[in-house]
Amino acid sequence: MTIPAPITVRLTLPLPPSVNAQYVTVGRKRVLSKVARSFKKDASKVIALLQERSKITPVEEKALANNLLGVYMTFYFETPMRRDLDGGLKIALDTIATSLGFDDRNVVDLHLTKQIDPLHPRLEIEIETISEWTFDRSYVYLGDEVEESKS
Repeated sequence: MTIPAPITVRLTLPLPPSVNAQYVTVGRKRVLSKVARSFKKDASKVIALLQERSKITPVEEKALANNLLGVYMTFYFETPMRRDLDGGLKIALDTIATSLGFDDRNVVDLHLTKQIDPLHPRLEIEIETISEWTFDRSYVYLGDEVEESKS
């Protein structure tokens, strides 16, 4: 059996806001802040432009939707210690997954790296399909049976 070569998609997006700047309270609800909505809109536009220019092809999008994935993110911050490395992870991954049509639950390998670029803060992402992945065989998924026993 031949293992298919991985499909890799590379993106450069604006730097996402820190987790502390992503939500605001309106009345009794927590909602996305203006800066978070702006990031999602801007990042989605970048991805749409790459799709329009065939820098991300329908074949690549289908591969991302139908495989387990590795995601490798490099955050380029303005300063080394001002931000947590993982603070922009969720909003970035959710935005990318929505824009490219894959389920982020298919991400089985995730790497985050912090770099510094005070003049050009950004997020560089590489998403790669993973053909051969095994979950720990010593556990058996019981699914809904566990939930039913709680009733």
